[in-house]
Amino acid sequence: MDRSILKGMYDVHVHCGPSTAKRSVDAAEMLKLAEEAGYAGFVVKDHYVPALLGTKMVEEHLGNGTCKAYGCLVLNNAVGGFNVNAVDKARQLDTAMVYFPTVSSKTHIVNHKDSGFVGGAGASEVVEEPIVIADENGNLNTKAVEVIEYMSKHDMVLATGHGNEIEVDATVKKAFELGMKRVLVTHPHYQVGATIEDMKRWAEMGAYIEINACVFKDSGSKVEAITDLSVAKEMIDACGVNRIIIDTDYGQAVNGSPVDGMFNFVNALEEHFGISEEEINIMTKKNPKKLFNFQ
Repeated sequence: MDRSILKGMYDVHVHCGPSTAKRSVDAAEMLKLAEEAGYAGFVVKDHYVPALLGTKMVEEHLGNGTCKAYGCLVLNNAVGGFNVNAVDKARQLDTAMVYFPTVSSKTHIVNHKDSGFVGGAGASEVVEEPIVIADENGNLNTKAVEVIEYMSKHDMVLATGHGNEIEVDATVKKAFELGMKRVLVTHPHYQVGATIEDMKRWAEMGAYIEINACVFKDSGSKVEAITDLSVAKEMIDACGVNRIIIDTDYGQAVNGSPVDGMFNFVNALEEHFGISEEEINIMTKKNPKKLFNFQ
C-alpha cells in the first residue's frame, strides 16, 4: 500500500503532549501530521488530564478544516476515579469517549509492579490508590455502574480501560444491560489477558474490539512490541472486520510519528496476511466513524 491509504483515516488512540509523560508530538504537531496525511480525525488520550481541552483549541486555531482533533477523559485517580461529575463536564465539552481506569486500575498497577511503569508519568510524590473495576466474581464497582448509567442516558462512547478479563467482561455485560450502544474494548490482547473467544463474544454482544499497533512485533514499534502480529489476524478473523477498530496507541517519545506508525502497521498486515485495502478502510475509517458518530 502507498500512503494514499491514510486518506480518510481516524486514529482514535494517540498519546500527545502536553503531558506529564514524554511524548513524540504534542496535539498541534499531531494535527499537522494528520492533515498532511489526509486523516479525517484523531483522538488524543492522556492518562491524567482531560485531553479534550487542548484538542478543541488546537483544531479551532491551528487547523485547516480538513481534520478533526478530538480528546477524551480517562477515569483515573487524577480526575477522581469513577467520578460522574467529571463525566458530565466532559460530555458538555464534547468528549469523544470516556475510559474506565487505566494506570490507576488495580490490574494495571499489579501488572507493572516490577517495571516501575505507571503510565509514563515520571517521578510522582503521590502513590496511585488502586481502583478495582470489578471483583473476582465479576461484580462491578458500584461507582462504575453509576458512570455507565449516566453514559447510557447520554449515548456516550465507553472504552473499557486497563482491567483484566473478568473486569472487562463485567463492564461490557453491564454496559449493554443498561442500554449502552457504543462500547470499545481497549486492547484486549495486551495486559487484559482476554482470549480470542472472549473477544468474539464481546463483538457478538455489540462491542468494537481495538487493535493497537504499538504493541505488535514486526510493525516498526519500539515500545512494548511484545505481541505476535499473528494475534491481530486471529482477532480480525474471529471478530470480523466490521467489529474491529485499528488505531496506534503511539506517542511514546522513542516511537516517532503516530502517522508513520499507522502506515507501517497496516502495511505489515497486508504483507504478512494479505489484509486488503478494503478491509483496512473498514477498520480505520468506516468503523470508527460509525462508533463515534464522527461527522
